[in-house]
Amino acid sequence: MRILAIESSCDETGVALWASELGLVAEVLHSQVGVHAPYGGVVPELASRDHARRLPGLVRQAFAEAGWQTEEVDLVAYTAGPGLAGALLVGAAFAEAFAAAVNVPTLPIHHLEGHLLSPGITMDLVFPFLALLVSGGHTQLVWVEGVGNYEVLGETLDDAAGEAFDKAAKVLGLGYPGGARLASLAEEGDSRRFALPRPLRGSETVAFSFSGLKTAVALAARSLPADDRQGRADLAASFESAIVEVLVEKTMRAAELCSAERVVVAGGVAANRRLRTALTEALSASGRSVVFPPLRWCADNGAMVAYAAARRVANGAEGKRDGRAVVRPRWPLEALRG
Repeated sequence: MRILAIESSCDETGVALWASELGLVAEVLHSQVGVHAPYGGVVPELASRDHARRLPGLVRQAFAEAGWQTEEVDLVAYTAGPGLAGALLVGAAFAEAFAAAVNVPTLPIHHLEGHLLSPGITMDLVFPFLALLVSGGHTQLVWVEGVGNYEVLGETLDDAAGEAFDKAAKVLGLGYPGGARLASLAEEGDSRRFALPRPLRGSETVAFSFSGLKTAVALAARSLPADDRQGRADLAASFESAIVEVLVEKTMRAAELCSAERVVVAGGVAANRRLRTALTEALSASGRSVVFPPLRWCADNGAMVAYAAARRVANGAEGKRDGRAVVRPRWPLEALRG
């Protein structure tokens, strides 16, 4: 089985080629940071246009790197949702057109399933496990029994952790995207200086809430002089510490509730160094193992779509040949059970 995979759910255009006997054969990723940075966030229409402009060249590049011909592909997989409707439609339409041209089936893939399974790109995944899915658009704790068998135990009631990182970075004047820049600035700061809230910490629920923390950072930032770099570093460190403490506590509570022996952490925020360290220490102390994807596959990418498709096919999934572009901007993860 040879798979062409396409990811276009937000502001990264990802293309990957996967062979069942070899694994990942080629991968190309284009980031739209330069397109959206002047606006301080993702502009959906610009994202869609850039996907349309980049996809043909990226696909050609991937085939050239793999040394494949287009007619050697057996299946085209693409992200069908959740995500930005227009961006998803560009990737889906391209995938369906490519598949029709070479007469192969397509397989729509759930974006979050791609993240959940992404550590499997380089290692064997052992089921069941608890997953902390933490990204710009989602923060969820998911019990994973197997491929396609997911139960959401808790999720954010408002903002996702990644969104909170970006909004806090914007308040601190770090630009967009700001999550990684905030984490870098936090390395210079004192996390004890600002007493920021830890929303829902100490509660029995495994749900999250970050809007209040985001507001607290905005209010604290107003008290800082524009040229007070140390103050900004201290606020960044205090904010990062608050987010990490909440994520660790809720993950540990969920692990206890479902007696999880293994934890997978995936999504863009899984690249955060402080989160990786804190979760590893907490879970190891409780006798549990934790797995993170390699940094390159924490953010959106085509490789995770290819791997999810390969696992689906191995489990008996069959592609479709109706040529209809499937787009589901709001697609609950648990809907995959059906």
